[in-house]
Amino acid sequence: MAERHTARGYWLTEAPPITPAPPLEDELRADVVVVGGGYTGLWAAWHAKRLEPEARVVVCEAGRCGDGPSGRNGGFVNGLWFSLPKLRERFGDTQAIAVARAAQRSVAEIGAFCRDESIEAWFTPAGYMQVSTARPYDGAWQGAARACAELGEPDACLELDPADVAARCSSPIFRGGVFYPGAATVQPARLARGLALRARERGVEVFEGTPIRRVERRGGDVVAEAEHGLVRARAAVVATGGALARMRGMRLRLTLTSSHIVITEPVPDVLEEIGWTGGECVTDSRAMIHYFRTTPDGRIAFGWGGGRVGFGARANGRAEIDPSVIATVERHLLRFFPNLAGRRIEHAWGGPIDVSPSHLPIVLEREPGVHCAFGYTGHGVGPSQMLGRSLASLALDRRDEPTRLALIDPPPLRVPPEPFRYVGGSIIRRAIMRKEEALERDERPGALIRAIAAIPERIGIHVSR
Repeated sequence: MAERHTARGYWLTEAPPITPAPPLEDELRADVVVVGGGYTGLWAAWHAKRLEPEARVVVCEAGRCGDGPSGRNGGFVNGLWFSLPKLRERFGDTQAIAVARAAQRSVAEIGAFCRDESIEAWFTPAGYMQVSTARPYDGAWQGAARACAELGEPDACLELDPADVAARCSSPIFRGGVFYPGAATVQPARLARGLALRARERGVEVFEGTPIRRVERRGGDVVAEAEHGLVRARAAVVATGGALARMRGMRLRLTLTSSHIVITEPVPDVLEEIGWTGGECVTDSRAMIHYFRTTPDGRIAFGWGGGRVGFGARANGRAEIDPSVIATVERHLLRFFPNLAGRRIEHAWGGPIDVSPSHLPIVLEREPGVHCAFGYTGHGVGPSQMLGRSLASLALDRRDEPTRLALIDPPPLRVPPEPFRYVGGSIIRRAIMRKEEALERDERPGALIRAIAAIPERIGIHVSR
């Protein structure tokens, strides 16, 4: 088992600390109040001050900025090319390609931010490779490759044969794959803390240790109320991830699940043996996805999106610490890379994932002036910058191109209410796990398992990209 299994994880431990911000203990008036100090909230605040330097922008974070999922994820900075078929299906070609191109620009803009603001976040623009690990997954990416070609972006998604895959990263279970050259990786906690620091330096007022109990319109203001203070503003951005499921009007818009990661000791010799020296981030093609990347000092961070389903907005601590899931992740790691046998796993951790029914991120106006962002479904590092820009314009009442993206106030999709969501989701999770394990053994899953695993798609809920 891992030497350390904590709620905070390796990235937050490794990242240089920044001076804590004080809690809110007064009544303030602002132009924009942002609830949530993760990527989306901080990007929204950053862009709001950039667009209108004289605006008063306040961020309220329940804990420390970046200590939630923004500081604990895999650090994949992807666009949305792999979601292009789904975007076309929901919004049509014109709006779909506009979202995908905006998401790709977001990757470049994060890199430019790190460079221009001297943020040592390990930004590495080495691309992303998706691979097949069993015959049923061969060609799982063909819809994305076809959509990219048909919509004028053939170089965004490049198909690879098994030899091409092995040249980038060799594993006994890898088959063919696809390469998205526009992707990158970061050290996620370093990016989150750097963004929080630069936002404060630009004049954003940040209050940490400030859980917001309610956000609602009162008369002509939007009020964000904490235990010892409140902020009255013209508009609010609410970017609290899975905690949004507690809010009135949001309980049927998202599901809470979890993902878990282990990280090895430095293993540069193993990386040389398997040819994984280019810095690419990699995933398989399962619904319960495996995702993995390297670090500058030669570690492998390996994650699995197969964590337990939460009840409403509660994960009962298992989103962060779940020994049985971590044991599974460690077994999977050795299946992918047997060369790691006997090498040390230094740290393990997990975190919540807010999942939208469409498997796409969403911005919606819950009530006039209250803009909520959610549903990144584990792919938020890149798109959060894009939607943070949209949220800034919405909160400042600017009607510009970022506010016209199809992900802004899309047609609603809903999930079942509790307890059906938790009970049904837990049963479906087990069925999908058993189905995918059978497929990777080259076996046909049983009819009942196939039927249960297919339920989400039958009712319009996507469980894969």
